[in-house]
Amino acid sequence: MNQVDHSLPEKMRIQCDAIIGNQCDRNAIEEIIWHDHRIKYLHFAERGVGLNRNNALMRADADICLFADDDMVYCNDYIDIVKKAFKRHADADIIAFNIKEKHPTRFVIKKDERVWFHNYLRYGTARVAVRLKSVRECGISFNLCFGGGTDHCHGEDNIFLTECLKKGLKMYAVPYYIAELTESRPSTWNTGYDEKYLADQGSLYRAISRHYWKLLCLQDALRRSRRDYKMSWAEAFKKMIGD
Repeated sequence: MNQVDHSLPEKMRIQCDAIIGNQCDRNAIEEIIWHDHRIKYLHFAERGVGLNRNNALMRADADICLFADDDMVYCNDYIDIVKKAFKRHADADIIAFNIKEKHPTRFVIKKDERVWFHNYLRYGTARVAVRLKSVRECGISFNLCFGGGTDHCHGEDNIFLTECLKKGLKMYAVPYYIAELTESRPSTWNTGYDEKYLADQGSLYRAISRHYWKLLCLQDALRRSRRDYKMSWAEAFKKMIGD
């Protein structure tokens, strides 16, 4: 959001070619060379995480692509880690990695494992790498109605990975850290587990599965009602489905 200079590659310790989608108040495309890497800035007067990621994704030309948020700092050897992971899992279309946090909130991968429909929702796109050809040939992109800057404050990651699995792409998780979250800025969308969050969670599950969305809401309410939502599972469930 609102980048005014070219300092982001250094702040994030980027060590490869990169496309930076900058949501701001102007429209321009510029390309710079930074430490022998080609950095393309997409300055667009638009809002929405999914739209921003799609703008970058459609212009990508690498074999393997990483998604990132601007509050991440990459490890010095992340390039080698990603390459080795895809060499180790030669049939992988998508691989999820760990991200370091001072106050851990994300699921920590402890061993190599295949990711299926029963466990993929624990991963966000900021920790995954994809084979660009696999995603392109399946026509997969980010949903424009979910994520920061849209009507539904979160979920674009989940829907993206849902489409990947539905279209037969193979996903793995590996216990290697590729970046650290700086936690240097507040979330632009997360105001806590309020009624809006729960309503958006219900909309997310409906987007994931028209047939089973209420069951997905129910399992979410049963798992998280006391820990996160601070209410009974029945109350959380009702708020998700809109009753």
